[in-house]
Amino acid sequence: MDEEKVVKAGKIAGEIKSWVRPKIKSGIPLLEIAEMIEKKIIEMGASPAFPVNLSTNEYAAHYTPSHNDETLAHGLLKVDFGVEVDGWIADNAFSVDLEDLPLNKNLIKASEDALKNAEKILSHETSLGDIGKVIEKTIRSHGFNPVANLSGHSMEQYDIHSGITVPNVENNSENTFKTGVYAIEPFATNGKGFVHDGKKGNIFILEKDRNTRDPLGREILEYVKDTYGSLPFASRWIVKEFGGRAVLSLNQLENEGILHQYPILTEEKGKFVAQSENTFLIKDGTVINTTK
Repeated sequence: MDEEKVVKAGKIAGEIKSWVRPKIKSGIPLLEIAEMIEKKIIEMGASPAFPVNLSTNEYAAHYTPSHNDETLAHGLLKVDFGVEVDGWIADNAFSVDLEDLPLNKNLIKASEDALKNAEKILSHETSLGDIGKVIEKTIRSHGFNPVANLSGHSMEQYDIHSGITVPNVENNSENTFKTGVYAIEPFATNGKGFVHDGKKGNIFILEKDRNTRDPLGREILEYVKDTYGSLPFASRWIVKEFGGRAVLSLNQLENEGILHQYPILTEEKGKFVAQSENTFLIKDGTVINTTK
């Protein structure tokens, strides 16, 4: 593990989070917000670890604007973005109330308090179950439900979800946090606390490297392998590079099982979700919040 690059990625993410938060207003195109964050990441000497997720209201995660998206920022907006420096990743998120509604504000506070309380007990001796327990207890104390089938995760070089799940509910796991990098991300909802796959969210990842008969698809596949490797990418990034015809080729590559497109993770309609997230480096008995 390259601790210096892990910390650098987190520092960039934290600075961008502080920089962009006051710029997000109701009515701004989601596409503008996503491109603003991604451009800033590059200007600061890093790369996006994945497309900026801008999920509203009952959408919990995995929505990024398409190249021609006209959706405007509204409701309870989750802003989830990652920064990578030579493959070492910082993942963070915050939620914004764009309607001045008490429900939105209370959901945001529930997720933020859950993250703060998880950080208070986090150490190399803390069990995964204990983190889930404190997150669940905190969110329920606010009168809401944690989203049980969304979780935090360990991260390794060029690998956002590297195998260890950090729960948002008590699961009795006695496994403790080893040396490594972890994202902790509580989700609070006034819904049932269980998300399902919705419509597709414009985020792709290379699933299987094999031949395709589509000439443009072959070009796109080589570009994806060289540029993004094992990391997710946005359809709009490919359109920017190859033009509008790329949309058909992306769909063809998906149909052939070469690419996977993530579905939007969705709560029940009319029920809102808030998210808070930071990345933590645990090493030699110390805990560093890299994205604060």
